[in-house]
Amino acid sequence: MKLFRHIITIVFIIASFIANAGEQPAANAKCAANQPTAVELQLLQGTWEGVTVGDESHGKITITIIGNSFHFHRDTNFWFETTIILPAGREPKELHATIKNSSPPTNGIGQVVKAFFKIEDGTLTLATIGDDAEGTPKSFEAAEDQGRTRYELRKILPQKKNAEPPKTK
Repeated sequence: MKLFRHIITIVFIIASFIANAGEQPAANAKCAANQPTAVELQLLQGTWEGVTVGDESHGKITITIIGNSFHFHRDTNFWFETTIILPAGREPKELHATIKNSSPPTNGIGQVVKAFFKIEDGTLTLATIGDDAEGTPKSFEAAEDQGRTRYELRKILPQKKNAEPPKTK
């Protein structure tokens, strides 16, 4: 049951990220206020690999973020495609993921998963907030104490392609 809760939490986080990241502000004042959000979204771009802290037995987690699309993948039976938004003015930084597609069962489609995150020393740390939370925990340790799922991931650098053809003998 605990594993299922972690999975649902991850799906919601990812879905929230993807769903709202592409929304345009209604006014120029909002646009200026969202500039830090755009910077944060840019820092999240790429592929991240890591584990669920405290539950490493399930293996590697891969998160790929392109634009406001957030794809979470643990294995063929546990993956989510979401759209994300990063609400401005939140400390710690938050992301909201709206689930667009998932591995079966697909009853989570349309749900929003909330998480807070930080990027430090090349590591992305995500912790779920949950639907029942009165507010975002102020630290990742507090989130763990509250039974929230935490992920630690490192960015995977793209492989460089060799531009020169192989030499023949």
